[in-house]
Amino acid sequence: MKSATVNLLDTPLPHLLAAFDVELVESSITDRGFFGALVERRDGGWVLSMPVGRPELERDTAARMLLGEVFGLSLSPVPDQIEVAVL
Repeated sequence: MKSATVNLLDTPLPHLLAAFDVELVESSITDRGFFGALVERRDGGWVLSMPVGRPELERDTAARMLLGEVFGLSLSPVPDQIEVAVL
């Protein structure tokens, strides 16, 4: 993992995903309250599942929040209306 060499907010999202070896997949979940999920596979790989049809800014922000939470990267507190859970 190259966490020390990437900046969560400045690195383009495709480069950020590559730095952490995260595969981006489209989710079939259509619930408006679902912003995405970052899941560790049994083999140790990571999958970021994001809903389709959302504004690019929303997807980008949600992806960065999930990556920051899971990989312990520095980020601003998440707004109260949004819950990030690590299970």
